[in-house]
Amino acid sequence: MGDYFGKDVFKLGFGLMRLPKLADGTIDIEQTSKMVDMFLEAGGTYFDTAYVYDGGGSEEAVKKALAQRHPRSSYTLCTKLHAKLHCHDEQSAKQQFYTSLERTGAGYFDYYLLHALHRGNRQNYDDYHIWDFVKEQKAKGLVKYFGFSFHSDPELLDELLTEHPEVDFVQLQINYADWDNPGVASRECYETARRHGKSITIMEPVKGGALADPPQGVKDIFKAADPNASCASWAIRYAASLDGIITVLSGMSNIAQMEDNLSYMRDFKPLTASEQQVITAARAELDKDKSIKCTSCRYCTEGCPMNIAIPESFAVKNDEIRKPSWDGGKQAYAIATHGKGKASDCIGCGLCENACPQHLPIRELLADIAGSME
Repeated sequence: MGDYFGKDVFKLGFGLMRLPKLADGTIDIEQTSKMVDMFLEAGGTYFDTAYVYDGGGSEEAVKKALAQRHPRSSYTLCTKLHAKLHCHDEQSAKQQFYTSLERTGAGYFDYYLLHALHRGNRQNYDDYHIWDFVKEQKAKGLVKYFGFSFHSDPELLDELLTEHPEVDFVQLQINYADWDNPGVASRECYETARRHGKSITIMEPVKGGALADPPQGVKDIFKAADPNASCASWAIRYAASLDGIITVLSGMSNIAQMEDNLSYMRDFKPLTASEQQVITAARAELDKDKSIKCTSCRYCTEGCPMNIAIPESFAVKNDEIRKPSWDGGKQAYAIATHGKGKASDCIGCGLCENACPQHLPIRELLADIAGSME
């Protein structure tokens, strides 16, 4: 089933999208370096970054915390090229590859992904000849394995894998909350990739942190099943228990999260049949939650012409939904949107919805927030 290069990879991957920050908003290299050391000492090898993460700060952190401090043979690195964000033509899109090489100081990439393919950007990758470009880098030895990360419907995934059987792997959003969610279609996308014989790296197993701190009813179910296991551990072990998985990425933001993840992934054990039943019960409870399923990935804000504070507005709205007696919503909203566009500034262009991995009706949600918060 195309698992030839993923059999012995540590089942936890270090996602570098949400690294710890200093007070000035820059990445905390000292804490990141400690987390890198802990990860490697536990047997981890797979690091995942992207050209667009933190405006390039994530790749620069790779050089300082990893590449300059550890032998190249001790780790594998994945980064990504986005043919719509931060580029305007074929040359600027391809330049991302060379810039990533320079930023990371890695010399080559073990894994390389065309970033966040969906119906709104797939044509860019064709028009800019990115597929052939990455194959050329592989032939030169600058890339070992290449594929694409995916944020769309299973029909498009099937189409892409049919057109490009040469890809080595795909990166999919898979978690127990989205397994049968029609908007994300984790199950169908997983089954499509496996039908094409592709191995999979998993992103968003904890859904941007939402499954690490789920509603109380979900917490109660997990606590009753295992008082010592974190909610995040259930989510990550669920994803890692699937067949054909290279590794499961966790975007860890502090040492405590690294310690927790390593505590159960250092000696990973797939979920048992009874634990799968616990997941089923947790999913049913989670379905009762009516909050906005935003993961704060910020893809929606990259091209927003009005600079609207979309994730921040959604976070305030979710606090209001989850705490019915709370009366501080309007004040929190004013703080969250200070210096940025408000929900009412939306001009309905739809760029945010085209970029949203969760396929949220952002314009509709912003209209609701404008009516209740402003």
